[in-house]
Amino acid sequence: MKSIWYKDAIIYSLDVETFMDGNGDGIGDFVGLTQHLNYLAGSGITCLWLLPFYPSPNRDNGYDVMDYYNVDPRLGTLGDFVEFMHQARERGIRVLIDLVINHTSDQHPWFQQSRSNPQSRYRNYYVWSKNPPESDPSLIAFPTVEDSLWEYDEQAEAYYLHHFYKHQPDLNIANPLVREEICKIMGFWLELGVSGFRIDAASFVIEGIGIAEAQQASLQSFFDEMRGFLTSHQGDAVLLAEANVPAEEIPTYFGQGNRIHLLFNFLLNQYMFLALARQTAEPLHYGLKNLPEIPAQCQWLNFVRHHDELTLDRLSDSEMQEIFAAFAPEEKMQIFGRGIRRRLPPMLKGDRRHIELTYSLMFSLPGTPLLRYGDEIGMGDDLSLPGRTSVRTPMQWSDEPNAGFSKVPPDQLIQPIISEGAYGYKEVNVAQEQRDPAALINWIERLIRIRKQCPEFGYGTLHILETDAPCVLAHCCTWSDRAVIALHNLANQDCSVTLKSTDYGHLSELFGDHPYESLHRDHKAIQLSPYGYRWFQANQAH
Repeated sequence: MKSIWYKDAIIYSLDVETFMDGNGDGIGDFVGLTQHLNYLAGSGITCLWLLPFYPSPNRDNGYDVMDYYNVDPRLGTLGDFVEFMHQARERGIRVLIDLVINHTSDQHPWFQQSRSNPQSRYRNYYVWSKNPPESDPSLIAFPTVEDSLWEYDEQAEAYYLHHFYKHQPDLNIANPLVREEICKIMGFWLELGVSGFRIDAASFVIEGIGIAEAQQASLQSFFDEMRGFLTSHQGDAVLLAEANVPAEEIPTYFGQGNRIHLLFNFLLNQYMFLALARQTAEPLHYGLKNLPEIPAQCQWLNFVRHHDELTLDRLSDSEMQEIFAAFAPEEKMQIFGRGIRRRLPPMLKGDRRHIELTYSLMFSLPGTPLLRYGDEIGMGDDLSLPGRTSVRTPMQWSDEPNAGFSKVPPDQLIQPIISEGAYGYKEVNVAQEQRDPAALINWIERLIRIRKQCPEFGYGTLHILETDAPCVLAHCCTWSDRAVIALHNLANQDCSVTLKSTDYGHLSELFGDHPYESLHRDHKAIQLSPYGYRWFQANQAH
């Protein structure tokens, strides 16, 4: 069980710079994060995923890395990181860190040497061309910001490849020296105690665009090399990949169970929001049935929102417009022509029932659940901020100035605090909600607690159950002679649902949106409130 700990982990994502300011300079840091590990442990979190904390010009939230072997001085020192890791281990919390290997900052010493000296070993760390091919718009990560995959560099007198911003040149993964460097980076942080890495932009890593000597099979085999290195250095460490790709490309990442351990479930996330918009289970049925079968030791990572936009690019234009109409009807709520830059509570107009339904659904889908900092208190967004920063505001700890995040004057904060409206820090904060037994934070803790009692959702086999109610998703996960059934009413109206399967005997209720009447033994006509949900332990009929 230890080697596949990630199957029933509860993962929490945070950005160190917006979580807690421990030294009073307006920027979150490792000292502040360490001080709040008891809060995270008490919530039931078992694993933290940290966004990039490396030295960086910070033109892309730290994803423009200047030095892979250090901590951004604004966030602390390596000593602070080591103390944080020690304290996390003491509380049974594992740590995953971002591994940004598709690109570096253009300020990275590798790139500076690459552009200044054609004879340098670093020249081929990046992808250069005197006459680059015409850019395919579908491969540009930010199509409303950048119009090309290539940028001319006067010093190098050549064009360099960049899938993302022009200040983030792509690394040449076909170069064995680059692969060796990446493994060294992994080895460094493994020695400091991390339990694995989230591979940023994994699909672009193996794209091979513009790399003359690149062969697709060779690029893909780098995941095998990374897995082999990881296993030889720390047997239970994991790789988590960010790859928003079509279903038929997903097996490339898992391999035969010898490549990536976990993959963000982008496809199911998009169909989940389509189901929420339509208030019908059919899109989720489709999404679940069309996910490829994955090796037993591999896992999906399910999420509602993460730190980027809610991307909808795997859906049709008409489906995307349905979701926009329901959850982001104004242009300022949208981004890149294909995504939403809002947090969940504002998208659902603050409807507590709808918010609970969505998280209950996500936690019960086959895979491992991911929460993002602030989800547990129902944090909102600030659409006056540019781009993705709308959903990257500081954590709201209390109703004290700056939401208890920092004691500096507001104009010195790393990002503005949400201070006005229904999601302002005086209305939404940890301290206030922890005093209220009915608050969302306590409901989320209960959800985590019950989810930990249901390893079937993490380890089990999915069965979609037929019902007589189109608005209800009914599914079962079976594992080791155990079964858990979850019912979710996606509609804003009461319903009575009958399971057509006879494979399950007595249902014992584990979790629900409110106390319901006990079921009769034949469990016909199961009642669900508007946006209602119920989880059951089931006996499998023999």
